[in-house]
Amino acid sequence: MAGNEKAKAKAEQAKGKAKEAAGRAVGNERMEAEGRMEGARGDARQAKEKAKDTFKH
Repeated sequence: MAGNEKAKAKAEQAKGKAKEAAGRAVGNERMEAEGRMEGARGDARQAKEKAKDTFKH
C-alpha cells in the first residue's frame, strides 16, 4: 500500500510540473497556478509517506 501512495505522489508531482510548464509556455497564469498546487499536493503526500516510513521502523 505504501508503494502505491508513493507512486501517486510522484505522479502528482510530475503532472503538476508539466501543467505548470504548459501554463507558463502559453501564458495562462491559472493553469500555472494549478500546476504549482498539484505539485505541492504531491510534495505533501510524499512527506506524509516518508514520515510513516520513519515511524514504522
